[in-house]
Amino acid sequence: MNKQIINAMAMKRALTRITYEIIEKNKGTNQLVLIGIKTRGEFIAQRIAEQMKKLEGATVPVIALDITGYRDDQPSQAAQSQSHVEGALPVSIDDQRVILVDDVFYTGRTMRAAMDAIMDQGRPQTVQIAVLIDRGHREMPIRPDFVGKNVPTANSEAVRVNMTEIDDQDKVELIK
Repeated sequence: MNKQIINAMAMKRALTRITYEIIEKNKGTNQLVLIGIKTRGEFIAQRIAEQMKKLEGATVPVIALDITGYRDDQPSQAAQSQSHVEGALPVSIDDQRVILVDDVFYTGRTMRAAMDAIMDQGRPQTVQIAVLIDRGHREMPIRPDFVGKNVPTANSEAVRVNMTEIDDQDKVELIK
């Protein structure tokens, strides 16, 4: 059974609020770099950057990050074959305020992998986390700084985020 918990308008409002919160916490957009975790985190980061452009008139770099090789739940051979980020990041993250962006925050393991990946590429001034959905159930001592919506879930449930860029519509569903 699927239950829609966010529609297109609610998603837009949540991302706008996250954008304002990021700008406020960082006192503007100077030295910001948005790193979207593939796949949907990348599109969320692009939308946040577009909002920042409208609000602040500044272009904030957006980097897409594939963390597959850094996952601790992948078979060891696959992880060893992809144990580094492919090539250098297109923008230096040294002394920058990095905002890691993803669609759903669950155990914290994805963010841990993303932090490992970016630390292999440089030394950011700070690392902050922005997510559309925080569903709880931490396994790592990591928490998001910016959250679109907290959705308490059971471990047996799943959260599916659909985005226009790849799913032809914006919505978030709770799958029981």
